[in-house]
Amino acid sequence: MVMENQNLLFGLIRKRAEITAQVKALQMQLRQLIMDADNLDGSIRIFDPDIDLANIRPRTVPRAHVAFMGEVKRTTLSALRETGLALTIKDIALRIMTERKLTVSDARLVRLIEKKVMLVANSVVGAPSVVTTRGLVQE
Repeated sequence: MVMENQNLLFGLIRKRAEITAQVKALQMQLRQLIMDADNLDGSIRIFDPDIDLANIRPRTVPRAHVAFMGEVKRTTLSALRETGLALTIKDIALRIMTERKLTVSDARLVRLIEKKVMLVANSVVGAPSVVTTRGLVQE
């Protein structure tokens, strides 16, 4: 039975080694971040020895794929103007992702950008384009 599943076993072992390497890298990164935070704490205490560092709330880091205000709308409308053809929501989303150098192979991210494009296409008041149930932007 071991001989029959040798390829499967090899793949599982390789995947485990890959995940273990990622865990170790993240642990190293976490250690470095903790040391950086400790160094900042010391620097802050130089200027204000009585500060209560527990009252400093963590700030969320913005996601890498967050667009600037109006960027999706601007790119969507320019795509429609430039082509003059009916485009699918996915075509427009992939164009936006390419322009912003996002990973087009990430299916979840593609779906998120498609939803944003659909919202833009549906919200443009007075525009000749509408989104049909099949996902086409048409005049």
